[in-house]
Amino acid sequence: ARPVESGGGSVQAGGSLKLSCDVSGFASRRCGMCWFREAPGQHRERISFIDTYDTITYADSVKGRFIISRDSAKNNLYLQMNSVQIEDTALYYCVSCGAWGPGTQVTVSS
Repeated sequence: ARPVESGGGSVQAGGSLKLSCDVSGFASRRCGMCWFREAPGQHRERISFIDTYDTITYADSVKGRFIISRDSAKNNLYLQMNSVQIEDTALYYCVSCGAWGPGTQVTVSS
């Protein structure tokens, strides 16, 4: 078992997309959760993190455009992506309690 991302797909630049991650079995108030992404030919990048106190951090590359949130009752982690750019094209992973999902592809076109 592992977390499972959903909501990826194709979107035009300037548009929005919301990713979800089912973290059932990997959710705990003792664990931080985060989103990573990996673009072709680039290193994996942590783009957002929410800790056990709900303190949130963002990478500079997405700050002001992406919003991380979680619904503990539903064991879901979310990533709202606004004003997407071509550079946001990547495979997006959620991580909870050290467990990684398989990723969901986001492709941004002009």
